[in-house]
Amino acid sequence: MLQQTPGRVTVRRGAAAAAGAAVAVLLALGAGVLAGWAPQVRLDDALSSALYAGDDRSALHDALLEVLTTPGVTWFRVVVCLPVLFWLGARRAWRTAGWVVTANVLVAPLTTLLKEAVGRVRPAFEDGGASYDTLSFPSGHSSGIATLVTLGLVLAWPRLSPARRRLALAGGLALAVLVGVTRMWLGVHFLSDVVGGWALGVAWTLLVAMAYDALPGGRGALPPREGR
Repeated sequence: MLQQTPGRVTVRRGAAAAAGAAVAVLLALGAGVLAGWAPQVRLDDALSSALYAGDDRSALHDALLEVLTTPGVTWFRVVVCLPVLFWLGARRAWRTAGWVVTANVLVAPLTTLLKEAVGRVRPAFEDGGASYDTLSFPSGHSSGIATLVTLGLVLAWPRLSPARRRLALAGGLALAVLVGVTRMWLGVHFLSDVVGGWALGVAWTLLVAMAYDALPGGRGALPPREGR
């Protein structure tokens, strides 16, 4: 049995606290949507109107926004993770591969279930806005990119130097923010949809990592890079 070292216990407690905080944010925002809490609704409406790029944007502008929002879609996550899974398979790191697949694949249906439970419609604009048949809370692109970033950070953390950890964290946060903001630029989500999606992705990925013992120091984590 793997020894519960103080460092490993600290990592698990930190991950549990982060997941708990993310779940609390998700539940609070969802309750606000369901109750129509006025301050949240006003902020959502104001930011949605302020950030929306408009129906008269050029085709080039629209194409750029669609490219920038792509990292949040399921097929992008699958393409990014496939080489990682092959590499893990070559190392026979089956537990690690299992948590990567579970976190990556199941976040989309989980997001859909929450959308159906909350039932929030997309933002509406005077000239029509984007036409989406699906519901709005939480944002699937935001939960998807938060899952991908959290997964990548947890997976790579033991093999990165302190300087590269800071760079990876900053880059991951920037990518998640970019994808979230593009959802509002495109006029298809409110701020609380985006933040709720981020919270869902972080909480889900950390909880799955804990279930697979894949946090740094666990049986499903990658070992530190040799020579460090």
